[in-house]
Amino acid sequence: MQRLLALLTGAAVLTTALAACTPRPNDAQPVAQEMLEAIASREVGELDALVDDPSTAATSINENWDGLQAEALDARITSVSQTENLATANYSMNWKLPRGRELNYDGQMTLTQSGENWQVRWQPSVLHPRLGANQHLELRSITPKEASVVSADGVELLRPGVAYRLLVDTDAAGSVPDTAFKISQALAAGHEADRAVPLRDAGELTNELEGAGGVYSAAMIPQAAKGVVEHELNGIPGVRLNEEASMVNADPAFAPDIMARVGQLVRDDLEGDAGWNVSVVNENGAAYEELEREDAAPAPAVHISLDHRVQQAAESALEPVAGQQAMIVAIRPSTGGILAVAQTPAADADGSVATMGQYPPGSTFKIITAAAGMERQGLNPGSTVPCPGTMNLFGRTVTNYAGFSLGNVSLESAFAHSCNTSFADISTQLAPGELQETGKQFGLGLDMNIPGLDTITGSIPEGEEPLDRTESGYGQGLDLASPFGMALVAATAAHGQMPVPFLIQGKETEVDGQVGPMAPEVAAQLQQMMAAVTAPGGTATGMTAGGDIRGKTGEAEINGGSHSWFAGYRADDDIAFATLIVLGGGSEAAVAVTDRMLHNLNP
Repeated sequence: MQRLLALLTGAAVLTTALAACTPRPNDAQPVAQEMLEAIASREVGELDALVDDPSTAATSINENWDGLQAEALDARITSVSQTENLATANYSMNWKLPRGRELNYDGQMTLTQSGENWQVRWQPSVLHPRLGANQHLELRSITPKEASVVSADGVELLRPGVAYRLLVDTDAAGSVPDTAFKISQALAAGHEADRAVPLRDAGELTNELEGAGGVYSAAMIPQAAKGVVEHELNGIPGVRLNEEASMVNADPAFAPDIMARVGQLVRDDLEGDAGWNVSVVNENGAAYEELEREDAAPAPAVHISLDHRVQQAAESALEPVAGQQAMIVAIRPSTGGILAVAQTPAADADGSVATMGQYPPGSTFKIITAAAGMERQGLNPGSTVPCPGTMNLFGRTVTNYAGFSLGNVSLESAFAHSCNTSFADISTQLAPGELQETGKQFGLGLDMNIPGLDTITGSIPEGEEPLDRTESGYGQGLDLASPFGMALVAATAAHGQMPVPFLIQGKETEVDGQVGPMAPEVAAQLQQMMAAVTAPGGTATGMTAGGDIRGKTGEAEINGGSHSWFAGYRADDDIAFATLIVLGGGSEAAVAVTDRMLHNLNP
C-alpha cells in the first residue's frame, strides 16, 4: 500500500511540473472582451489591469455615458486579428438612449502584449471612431417649430411668442386684500391698452390668494401690454412678471378672451415631436461633427371654427354701439362651427355675456313657440289664429306692441307681425313641459361643455302653471337665453335639426339632455315663416344687405326699458346669428347692427 501511495504522489508531481512548463495561449480576445464589458457596465474601477491609461479612459467613458444620457450599452466583439504582440479587436456598439432611441456603429481597439499580459492601448476612438482628444459624444434634443392656430378661413390667429405670467409670492406679499386690489387695478389699466389682458375681480382674487400657498399665478400678460402692467405693479411687494414662451395673438384685438382660452387648451397639441442628434463635442460643449440625426416633427396647425372674416364683420358692426352692452354670436348651421363671438367694451365689463349672459329673449322665442304649435297642435303657416290687441288668458292680460290688432290671421302673418297674443295663446294650450321639450330640440336649455368656450344656452320653465306657459310663449316671464343660445336656435331652424356647436376641431362637445329633432315638415314651415319676417310688411323689413335672410325680431321688456333682439340666418353664407343690445329699445336697433354685419360680409 505504501508503494502505491508513493507512485500516485509521484504521478501528481509530474503532472504539475508538465502543466507549469506549458506556455499560456497567446490570445488578446479575452482582454478585449473584458474591456468592452467594463465600458458596457461602466465599471471603470476594473480598468487598471486592462488599459494602459486607466485614469484617462475612466474619465472618457463617464463623459460619454453622461453625454449620451445612455440607459444601456450592448457591445460585442465581431473579430480579432493579432500578430505575436499586437492585436486589433473589431466590435459593434449599440447604445440605448432615452425615449427608445438607439445609436449603432462599429468600433475598433488596439491591444499590445508585454510579457504574458495584453493591454488595450487607450485612445478616445475606442469609444467611437470619430472621437479625438478631449472630445465625447453628446445627445441633444431638436425642438420642433411650434404650430399655429388657424381660423376657419385660413388666417393665423395664434403663433409662438412670449408672454408674461403675473406671479404673487404670498409669503412675501403684504396685505392680501390690498395686493389683490392693486393687481386688479393694474390689469384694468392693461386691459385698456390691450383687450387680451384679463380682468380680475379684486374680491375673487383675494379669496384665491388667501387659499394659496407659496407662489401663485394670477394672470397672463401679453407682450404688448407688459410695460403698462409692469408700471402699475411697481413697488407691490411679492409681485413680479415672469417671461415665458406662450402662444400669442397674431391680432391682439381679435376675440382676445376666446383666443386666450384656446391658447391654453391646445398648447400641448402645438408642440410636435422633438427630434434628436448625436454630435462630437469638446470639453466646452462646442459641436464639431454631427454623427446621427432625427429631425423634429412639427405638429399640424390647430384649426378652430372662428372665421376671421365673420368675426371682424361682427366687431365692426358693433362699433357704432360701443358705449352700450351689445353682442353678436354667429354659428355655421351646417356644421355647428362657432364663427364669431363679439361684444362691445361695455359688455366686457360683465364678462363673457355673449355666451353666458342670461336675458329674456322677447319675441325671438316665438321661433320655438311656433315649432311647438306646428308639431304638437297640428298648426301650419296657413292655420288661422287670433291676433287681438289684448287677450286675457287665465287672468293674465297679454298686449301686442302698441296694442295693434289684426283679428284672425294666418300663423305666418301672426309670426311676421309678431303678435304676442297669438303666441301666448298657443303656448298656454300646450301641456306642461312641452314648450321646454321643444326648446331643447333647438338647444335652448341644454347643458354643453364646449372645449375652449364657456356657455349657458338658457332656460325655459316647466310651465306647471298656465301663467308660466302664457308668458313663455312670447319670450317673457321666466324665459332666459344668451345670445349664444339664440344663435343656436337660429342655426337649428336653418339646418332643420340642432347642429352640435364646437370651437376647436377635433375636440368634441359634450351635450347633456339632447332630444330628438323636429319633424322635417315643421322645419320647412318654420323657415317659410322666418322668411316672412324680412319680407315687406314683416318686422325686419329694414334689412338691406341682400341675400336670403330669414329671422325673428324681438323686444324683451324689463323694468327700466327693453332689450333689442334679432335672431336669424342668411342661407347664402350658411351663417346663423343672434344680436342683442341690452336696453337697446325696439328690435330695429338689433336689426340695424345685424344688417351692418351682413353688409360687411357681402362680396
